[in-house]
Amino acid sequence: LSSLHLKEEKTKPDANGAVIKADDNVEKTEDEEKEDRAAQSLLNKLIRSNLVDTTNQVEVLQRDPTSPLYSVKSFEELRLKPQLLQGVYAMGFNRPSKIQENALPMMLAEPPQNLIAQSQSGTGKTAAFVLAMLSRVEPGNKYPQCLCLSPTYELALQTGKVIEQMGKFYPELKLAYAVRGNKLERGQKISEQIVIGTPGTVLDWCSKLKFIDPKKIKVFVLDEADVMIATQGHQDQSIRIQRMLPRDCQMLLFSATFEDSVWKFAQKVVPDPNIIKLKREEETLDTIKQYYVLCNNRDEKFQALCNIYGAITIAQAMIFCHTRKTAGWLAAELSKEGHQVALLSGEMMVEQRAAVIERFREGKEKVLVTTNVCARGIDVEQVSVVINFDLPVDKDGNPDNETYLHRIGRTGRFGKRGLAINMVDSKHSMNILNRIQEHFNKKINKLDTDDLDEIEKITN
Repeated sequence: LSSLHLKEEKTKPDANGAVIKADDNVEKTEDEEKEDRAAQSLLNKLIRSNLVDTTNQVEVLQRDPTSPLYSVKSFEELRLKPQLLQGVYAMGFNRPSKIQENALPMMLAEPPQNLIAQSQSGTGKTAAFVLAMLSRVEPGNKYPQCLCLSPTYELALQTGKVIEQMGKFYPELKLAYAVRGNKLERGQKISEQIVIGTPGTVLDWCSKLKFIDPKKIKVFVLDEADVMIATQGHQDQSIRIQRMLPRDCQMLLFSATFEDSVWKFAQKVVPDPNIIKLKREEETLDTIKQYYVLCNNRDEKFQALCNIYGAITIAQAMIFCHTRKTAGWLAAELSKEGHQVALLSGEMMVEQRAAVIERFREGKEKVLVTTNVCARGIDVEQVSVVINFDLPVDKDGNPDNETYLHRIGRTGRFGKRGLAINMVDSKHSMNILNRIQEHFNKKINKLDTDDLDEIEKITN
């Protein structure tokens, strides 16, 4: 399987992967680019080297209100098999994350309990359900006992890596991938105890090809349910697989979001669940200074950008554009001016995007030029300046307040001071900015040369 590569529309980076020339014929706004949730999830997995320190509060709803509710503060309290505890520590987990504190006691309880949990990428939920699967397996039984569904082939491989890492001191446990390209002989039975795969292939292995006896499955994990139901056919296939499983099979479902469609799907797949939800964290603009710069056209905006550069020592900055074409043009122009710039573009392969973000995070490039679609969920702590080269608007040309909050929220993170600069080049964009100010009830000041000292303080 290691020879199977991520397949996405390819583009050619330059030697260091920093600036990629955008195709001049591509004039898609990011509203028209279909947001690929699976690619975004994979990108997060590739760029996260440690757990996200979330400040969200966890809300736990129990199926049986009379049973004692408890959480754990250490992995020892879970009474894991020694070889699993060894695997957990070898992966660098010293203590359970917030989601693990509450989810693991439920997942490992006897008799087994079902769980629907909301957790975004980077909170340790993969390690949590992998631990649950590995704990339930009887290594002496050479047939599939745990089944994990992932929305895409690439995400299945990422989860597989976690299983292999955590189970490395447990050599009797074996893993099989039910993904395209993994061809088995008809009539063959699988001896591996854990199977991870995509819904279509897993359904074939359970029903048509009979490689797996679904009646022997003890744990069924449905990962990234929100990504799953955004993919044609996956929802029905997952439900069909679930219906083949025994009544006492433990069902665990995870999703980053709990919108209505995900919630309905979760309730179909997981009977009598315990539920773990994250209480929504309110983003605040209190620590972010916001300014706007008046210009007449794109070239003036570029000139203003260069002037701002000349006046401040930027720690690190993200510049948002509305189209791929503008982002490509801007990155090329800034490079000509001698600035170290990285471009994050929708037509890049996921691995290329991860490499660009890694270089930016390491400070090899000081500036990241991007559109919204590529920047979802990227946390780079040292970003102190966000520049809206184009103001965010929806497909009807109205202000997109949520995107504005999301964009400038890249700075001022973790209570630090941040700076947002908005480029205004027409009456229309001034109107958009005014409506954004009204929405957030927050005044955005015009940027004058007098303000540059204040800006320098923020960025330093």
